Amino acid sequence: MARKLNLLERLQIFWEMHWLKIVIVLFLIAAMAWPMYTLSNIDSYQRTYLIALMSMTPIQGAVHMALFAFVLWWIHHGGGGGFGNISAKKTKATKVNIKWNEVVGMEEAKKEAWEIIELLKDHKKLQEMGGKAIKGLLLSGPPGCGKTYLAKAIATEADLPFVSVSGSEFIEVFVGTGPARVRTIFKKARQMARIEGGAIIFIDELDAVGTSRSADLGFGAQTERNNTVNELLVQMDGLASSQYNIVVIGATNAAEDTLDQALLRPGRLDRKIYVDRPGLKDREKLLEFYLGKVKTDPELSVPQLARRTVGKSAAEIENTVKEAALISARDKRKAITYKDISGAIERIDLGFKDNRDAHEDDLKWTAYHEAGHALVTYLLHPTDDVFKASIISRRSVLGVVWHIPREERVHEDRDKLIANIKTALAGYASEKIVFGRTATGVSSDFHKATVIAHSMVWQFGMGTNGFIGNFEALVGSSMFRGAGSGDKLSERVKEQLNEETNRILNQCLKEVEELLNKERTLLDDFATELLAKKELEYDEIEDIFVRHGKQRLFPTLEKPQNTDTEAA
Repeated sequence: MARKLNLLERLQIFWEMHWLKIVIVLFLIAAMAWPMYTLSNIDSYQRTYLIALMSMTPIQGAVHMALFAFVLWWIHHGGGGGFGNISAKKTKATKVNIKWNEVVGMEEAKKEAWEIIELLKDHKKLQEMGGKAIKGLLLSGPPGCGKTYLAKAIATEADLPFVSVSGSEFIEVFVGTGPARVRTIFKKARQMARIEGGAIIFIDELDAVGTSRSADLGFGAQTERNNTVNELLVQMDGLASSQYNIVVIGATNAAEDTLDQALLRPGRLDRKIYVDRPGLKDREKLLEFYLGKVKTDPELSVPQLARRTVGKSAAEIENTVKEAALISARDKRKAITYKDISGAIERIDLGFKDNRDAHEDDLKWTAYHEAGHALVTYLLHPTDDVFKASIISRRSVLGVVWHIPREERVHEDRDKLIANIKTALAGYASEKIVFGRTATGVSSDFHKATVIAHSMVWQFGMGTNGFIGNFEALVGSSMFRGAGSGDKLSERVKEQLNEETNRILNQCLKEVEELLNKERTLLDDFATELLAKKELEYDEIEDIFVRHGKQRLFPTLEKPQNTDTEAA
């Protein structure tokens, strides 16, 4: 049977259960009683004045609450330039003014983009047929290849307004700002689409906002990024369900698999165009386009320049022409010559020439080092031509041999990789033969040769010891392999693979030394010419080899792929 509590115990329990409520009630009573007591002790005039003043407090409180609510909305929804606002550039198609025929150097990408333009133009006709217009396009590829330029040309040709924004503008320190800015830009696009009949939203550097939601950035950053991606997905789905003729174009230099897969599914950024570096024909068109804007030497050969600019992006080619114009103006020439173009490429890739006085022994050492690179490349390399040799220092580079493939290729076979190793070791072999010792300038050459030989054995199955497979995937940190920890390769297998790598290096060095000893007269002649002129161009290099009765490995082809250099 429960014990009967006395009054004091009941009061104690009641206080323990409701003390906070009692304190609040007492505080409110005191808050009302104290002003009344104070007012009763002052004269009637002051009492009337204070009562009239205090009667405005509820109205002021309501006004302050409304103002606070408005400011909160302004911050998160972009009203009037709040944190949710975004500086998206709204431009009419006529003001974008990038004509379709001005887009050069990306013919394959243009063909695919033209289909998008036709769908945008025939939006109503497509709807009448029951089809659905495209709502998303992803432009990917290396930087400087014209993704933004192509997007603007699409807007001009389709005659639609262009809303441009960078992906980094969606990211802020304030929670909720990213999704608010996404809503803002889509709202602006809908407004323009209602007026103009359609619009294009261009999000540059999409990887800044659209990376995978599974990655962990830490410190809560991923949660905010995920919310932004989620809002972007919702808004794109809203476009699909609406009648607005709006297309979202995203551009990124990052690999496609870094983006969230939900962005790439059908109905969103499902159309993909890869804008790659220009090939030979595209480079010729780019050079003709940019050289057409400046005065050039009539003897300037565009096909030859196209070979010299292998691997350059459209932006790099444009920059090369601009730099050549500056060099030509500085040397007080009225037109750009081949020498100006060559100088511009070297200045951009290697830096300014350092015309400091070098010691005679250093120049001789560098000349023989570069001569070794040039001879081995010219006589042994199956794909590359020697385009230029120089012993003029630039930054930390004392000399350079420029060699360029004769044709465009995607795959590199064992013969080419072996030739690359021999070319890299040629400077070391030349120093060893001529001076009986070597210098520190061979470090970068050794690095290149060792990496190639290691990859041949460990990754490409190009060794001769019977090991086949990509053994590189079995070593290193577990985060790159998915599961497990530590190496999955025995020390014995590692030792055998490394022995094979070293065997390839030693065999290549032996063959290079045999060639240079056999062609010692040619080596001396090349080094002497290089010392006398400091730089040798393509035709001058060709004359030296022809003078010694040496012919190319096979006839010159028309499509080079990658530019490479051997530097001391």
